[in-house]
Amino acid sequence: MNPKLKINHQIRAKELRVITETGENLGVLSLSQALAKATELGLDLIEISPVAVPPIAKIIDFGKFQYQQNKKQKEARSHSHSTETKSLQVKIGTSEHDLELKAKNASKWLKEGNRVKIGLFLAGRSKYSDMEFKKERLNRILSLISEEYKIADGPSPGPKGLVITLERASKK
Repeated sequence: MNPKLKINHQIRAKELRVITETGENLGVLSLSQALAKATELGLDLIEISPVAVPPIAKIIDFGKFQYQQNKKQKEARSHSHSTETKSLQVKIGTSEHDLELKAKNASKWLKEGNRVKIGLFLAGRSKYSDMEFKKERLNRILSLISEEYKIADGPSPGPKGLVITLERASKK
């Protein structure tokens, strides 16, 4: 809800472009005429666009107006989709079956539109192994992912090993 919304006698503009509840344009009226018209109809005068010249006001029940505004905001929030970054952790010696399960989860998350961060956990001596060997181990799981993806950030050294971030490939 807009905290700067002015209703009835809070409005300070001398002239207003007035619109009725049904959307009918009453034209430019003085503040006193607009307030009289709103009172006559048993409704409120709400300044909906204070920056316009002259400011635009609507004759409508204030409670109904607030309800409509809240409904619009809820609708906008429901249409916005926030993407999450889901994480998977794989070790160098992870078995094929476990890799298939993790790849299945990654595919599901990519299909939902989330980003997937896959970490190749390196312990002990494996931290110092050849970079090509580490990439080959990471490619084992990447080859099992069924969903189309693109590498958003990738393979880079992370705190526990090698990290790669995937996101769903854009559909054309």
